Amino acid sequence: MTKPNTFKKKVLILFCGGTISMHKNEETGALDIAHGADQFFKLEPRIIEIANIDVHIIDNIDSTNMTHVQWEKFVDEIQKEYDNYDGFLITQGTNTLAYASSALSFALQGIGKPVVITGAQIPAEVISTDGRNNLVNALRVATMDLGGVFVVFGSKLILGCRAKKVSESDLDAFKTFNDSDFGEINIGLKINKDGYKSHTKKFKAKNGFEDNVVCLTLIPGLNGDYLKAFIDQGVKGLILRAYGSGDIPYDILPALVYAKEKKIPVIVTTQCPGGATVMGINDAGFRALHTGVIQAFDMSMEAMSTKLMWLLKQGVKYEGLLEKMQENMIGEVDTRKAKVFLSKELE
Repeated sequence: MTKPNTFKKKVLILFCGGTISMHKNEETGALDIAHGADQFFKLEPRIIEIANIDVHIIDNIDSTNMTHVQWEKFVDEIQKEYDNYDGFLITQGTNTLAYASSALSFALQGIGKPVVITGAQIPAEVISTDGRNNLVNALRVATMDLGGVFVVFGSKLILGCRAKKVSESDLDAFKTFNDSDFGEINIGLKINKDGYKSHTKKFKAKNGFEDNVVCLTLIPGLNGDYLKAFIDQGVKGLILRAYGSGDIPYDILPALVYAKEKKIPVIVTTQCPGGATVMGINDAGFRALHTGVIQAFDMSMEAMSTKLMWLLKQGVKYEGLLEKMQENMIGEVDTRKAKVFLSKELE
């Protein structure tokens, strides 16, 4: 065995399956789980030149089936091994990768080391795989003097709470939502933003996510009784994808009042791709805002949903959720980008 280079940084890979490790099933023709993390060292043996690497298996599943269970395992493992490694690399499927990166951003906020998440659109066993470049570049970022959660994919380095999957087939499958890219990957690797430096302060993760949260997309004619039914079934939080800047039909308003009476938080976002919630411009949004809903401003669906799940599990009470949801904790929201037209009473 080759003696480790003590001058290289130590990186822990947390393996969770995904397309990067999948194999085509000869009977069904569909990709399913087959390979493990040892495949990475066959894919590109020279990764050991980048860092001294260890691998821990978290799971081996399609990320479609990932839940808060795997997120919490990631957090626990990073907390347990925090003093033993200089950086952490998570490999998983792309379908829910942006949810994972957002969730970990909240649970690991304040971390003084890089946590990098990557995957692939094409399995590593295929000669044209994008997994090789993604893996190598993610390892490079995991050895940098950074602190925070990041996504490395294709030509982009993205802040974890701003990542969004935008294509099922492009090799640049992710984009930065409502913000500029944290960094660029081309011949070199360029960092565009300050404020995410590594540090040696004591770190303590805040783990845990409430999974009893529901998201609904408004369509013409949707009956508000469906929202009441979810509340009566014990849902802990609701997310509504509203029209335009956050407009909600008048027929839905009684259900929003009911949610307020039951102290069930309702987060409102827009259905417009890349848009921001600016309730109060139109009367339909103004009246809805008056019922006590929380507008998501420029947060992505991934960020707002995992943030709500995380805040609920941390024990934040209904009365404090509006302030916490709209507080910029790790770069996930910028309320200054939306000019909100409110009456003095609502202010």
